[in-house]
Amino acid sequence: MANNYRILVVDDVLDNLFLLQAVLEDEGYSVDTALDGTIALHKIQYAPPDLVLLDIMMPGLTGYDVTRQVRQQKPATELPIVLLTAYDEFSHLPYSEIGANDLIRKPVDFDELLTTVETHLRSPVTAHT
Repeated sequence: MANNYRILVVDDVLDNLFLLQAVLEDEGYSVDTALDGTIALHKIQYAPPDLVLLDIMMPGLTGYDVTRQVRQQKPATELPIVLLTAYDEFSHLPYSEIGANDLIRKPVDFDELLTTVETHLRSPVTAHT
């Protein structure tokens, strides 16, 4: 299934990046990666993706930090951000309060991942032109 959607995957664990990239590319998505929040912000600014999959717990800028900074520039309807986490920290700070569109728990269920990605990319507001 070929498409024109570009997804940025951000995680400080290289194995996670490779695995998510492989799964998404198998579905026909174009995937870019970033190992930290600073690189992610740079890529979002200069080559905006259609969707961001963003790990919450990273050294330096966390996924929360990146989301907040992106939302200062782009409304939630403009760039879907899906947070990824293995922890329960989101229960203390709901992802929607910082501007994220969704959250997926690790270990990632790939059916859930693909359904979530498809849902956010196919919504009328974020549809790729």
